[in-house]
Amino acid sequence: MTAEGFLEGRRLQMARGVLLQCIMGGYPAARFYGSDDGDLALVAEPSMIHPLPWSDEPRALAICDADELSGESSNLSTRGQLKKVIARYAARGLAPVVATELEFFVFAPNTDPTQPFRPPVGLDGRREDGQSAFSVSSNNGLRPFFSEVYKCMAALGLPRDTFMHEMGVSQFEINLLHGDPLLLADQTFLFKHLLKEVALKHGLSVVCMAKPLAHTPGSSMHIHQSLVEIATGKNVFSDESGQPTAMFRHFIGGQQAGMADFTALFAPNVNSYQRLCHPFASPNNACWSHDNRAAGLRIPASSPVARRVENRLPGADANPYLAIAASLAAGLHGIEHELEPTEAIQGEFEVPDNLSLPCTLHAALERLKRSQLARELFGQEFIEGYIALKTMELTSFFDEITPWERRVLAAQA
Repeated sequence: MTAEGFLEGRRLQMARGVLLQCIMGGYPAARFYGSDDGDLALVAEPSMIHPLPWSDEPRALAICDADELSGESSNLSTRGQLKKVIARYAARGLAPVVATELEFFVFAPNTDPTQPFRPPVGLDGRREDGQSAFSVSSNNGLRPFFSEVYKCMAALGLPRDTFMHEMGVSQFEINLLHGDPLLLADQTFLFKHLLKEVALKHGLSVVCMAKPLAHTPGSSMHIHQSLVEIATGKNVFSDESGQPTAMFRHFIGGQQAGMADFTALFAPNVNSYQRLCHPFASPNNACWSHDNRAAGLRIPASSPVARRVENRLPGADANPYLAIAASLAAGLHGIEHELEPTEAIQGEFEVPDNLSLPCTLHAALERLKRSQLARELFGQEFIEGYIALKTMELTSFFDEITPWERRVLAAQA
């Protein structure tokens, strides 16, 4: 909308069904979003109105809540779902603290989707060949792009912790500073948007698919989680002597209880399961461990004040609002019901059947359909609408025959 209209306070409205629009552009049946498909109000978050530093003409982006016209948050809004989870913690005198680690690939433009992605040509005139993981000079070939990324992050108020080249060819990771879950979800969304926009200016393509390249590590969005008392700011996962608390155990127990039911929320696309079924430190299990990257729930080595739980299941393709909401909601469920976790695993281990997770989108959606826990925590309307739109996307995928099928199966008798 125009700056004048925005500053005048004109209400921006949008059809309710847009919140269930699938990635191909279509919609599930109207019954999933109200048969009238009436309007929602988009209410700008005052702290999340940002002039866009990469834009050649003055433009701004406002992150909005999607509210019913009567004033309450829409049940279909993932940002609204996260706010509800945070409010439930606040009612117990607790505030979650989270941080996200986002991995992504920087590729040359890919004009033919039947061809694999390729790394871009760097300043040295060469394409990276996969030998730069964790190198201090690994992004020098893309220095102009990353220099503008850093400047735009500063302009948008996005503080970064660490930044590195990851294991994949032209794959990178950024760790955002820990803080309020809603703020971190907003920042993660803004960062992904920033990456893609700045990449276009530099003739590059940033891809946040979970698994864009075969035989290469996928891209995750690990979520680090801790809880503090609102009154004192104390991390309730550690007691006065620095030992783990019962609340810490119950939080892990809740995470384990919810991970299989919520896999479709953490891994929302067909491609998500390419990452999980070919794991390079991307475990598809609900085991937990002290500093073991093969576990879906990892407790990083830290001081007692920084004790936290890392959920390693979400991919870079996950909706940050929904993934954080689902992870925190599962932890709160464990606290409310005093759920005890399994024994921690260490070293090489076999995943017990009861801690394995769905390994396809179809299986994950079937698990979500049967989940009473998901309906209790997110509401019937949201879960049924989410399943409907993801089923449309899965059906669209199965409507196409892949090159592998033509190459391998056509010659079979």
